[in-house]
Amino acid sequence: MLIGYARTSTSNQKYSLEDQIEKLTSKGCEKIFSEEISSVSSNRPEFEKSLEFAREGDTLVVTTLSRFARSISDLWKSVEKLHAKGVAFQILDMNLDTSTPTGKLILTMLGAVCQFEREILLERQLVGIAKAKRKGKFKGRVPTAKKKPGDIQRLLQKGLRPKQVAAELGIGNASVYRHRV
Repeated sequence: MLIGYARTSTSNQKYSLEDQIEKLTSKGCEKIFSEEISSVSSNRPEFEKSLEFAREGDTLVVTTLSRFARSISDLWKSVEKLHAKGVAFQILDMNLDTSTPTGKLILTMLGAVCQFEREILLERQLVGIAKAKRKGKFKGRVPTAKKKPGDIQRLLQKGLRPKQVAAELGIGNASVYRHRV
């Protein structure tokens, strides 16, 4: 059985998720797991479900390597889980299949290149943020709760619970506790 896994980092990438699912469906995947979650999140429930669902003789299919793994060690942990169960791994955009020794070799090399690329991207991003901060153009996220202490107090006095206040004002629960009298 072909099992698909699709992931986007944010909900702003709807088209990308739809595109991945379309590609996996056209490849012949009978079961597709998908989620909108950052790759840096330690908890990817649909990814874990796809690994658990796969049985001997199945193939887990992704559209690109970046949807599957966050680092070379993460890549190999997940691939080893699959191979221990007798499940092959396939990446569509690379036409790569790990059921062969050549596929495993190429996956190792490409995984290392992808990790290198990600680290370089993050390094450039940090340089850009530092430069923007020096010019006074980067201020970070605007603190929302600090602008709403009066609203927090008013809603708490009305008898709303902190969790309800947080939902009403679009702030975190901890912010309500920090700003209550």
